[in-house]
Amino acid sequence: MSLPPILQNLSLPVICSPMFIAGNPRLVIEQCKAGVVGSFPALNARPKETLDAWLSEIEAALEDHRKAHPGATVAPFAVNQIVHKSNDRLAYDVEVCIRHKVPITITSLRAPHEVVEGVHSYGGIVLHDVISVRHAEKALEAGVDGLILVCAGAGGHAGTLSPFALVGEVRRFFDGPIILSGAIASGDAILAALASGADLAYIGTRFLATPEASVPERYKQELLKAVAADIVYTDLFSGVHGNYLKHSVVAAGFDPKNLPKSDPSKMNFGTEGGAEKKVWRDIWSAGQGVGQIEAIQPVAEVVARLKKEYVAARQRLQLG
Repeated sequence: MSLPPILQNLSLPVICSPMFIAGNPRLVIEQCKAGVVGSFPALNARPKETLDAWLSEIEAALEDHRKAHPGATVAPFAVNQIVHKSNDRLAYDVEVCIRHKVPITITSLRAPHEVVEGVHSYGGIVLHDVISVRHAEKALEAGVDGLILVCAGAGGHAGTLSPFALVGEVRRFFDGPIILSGAIASGDAILAALASGADLAYIGTRFLATPEASVPERYKQELLKAVAADIVYTDLFSGVHGNYLKHSVVAAGFDPKNLPKSDPSKMNFGTEGGAEKKVWRDIWSAGQGVGQIEAIQPVAEVVARLKKEYVAARQRLQLG
């Protein structure tokens, strides 16, 4: 099955994953201008009334860029919706996105029955995060258009399965769009994702180390020093397993080798209204590809480097 038309005209087969705190209009605009799908979590727009202004800003900036550069590849953008009972903004955020006809909606944590119909009503598509075959089957039953396989090593909420295992099993019953996530930080890894059976790569951590990302400078500096062994996998901070920088875990007063068990009744996804908002802001997310980040670079330079690496990797295989 070919990709939906909206995902066919990209400069690189990449969707930039939505990142709590870090995602903002400036980051998304620069990603889309570079020809890769930019995204942000709806919950990043606070207070909730800010979401409408963010979407208008992104739409206007991309339209201006298209007019100024008629031949440029300008990618569509996506908004992430957390489909979970803890998200008391979901209905509001979805309504705003439907009004703006957001091209791509990325859903997470639960099969998005209540989102799919609204997005499909204007021709948008829904891509859903999954970490297992069971989650993939439930998402497809809900009518999603594509699956984002969040595999071992991905930043933020992530699974533990090898991408080769999960892609292979999902491809046995789904021939639609598959986007692969899990420690992808180079052009070589993008090509490997496609070779494994995915259609697009999903990259997040690499874009944290950019001037456009809304994270503290010390966070970015820690990314430059970190390697894969500095990533801690735990469900303590949000109630769902995720990958975090060891330094931030220690700085928050925890022992990474002796973390307490989480309380599922106190799940925290960064929603408004709660006193405990330290996850994402103070406990810093990162994937295992962090060791491949060598410098803080603007989004345009990051994408240009990924393209160069991707082309070189393809050429090596062809020569071999």
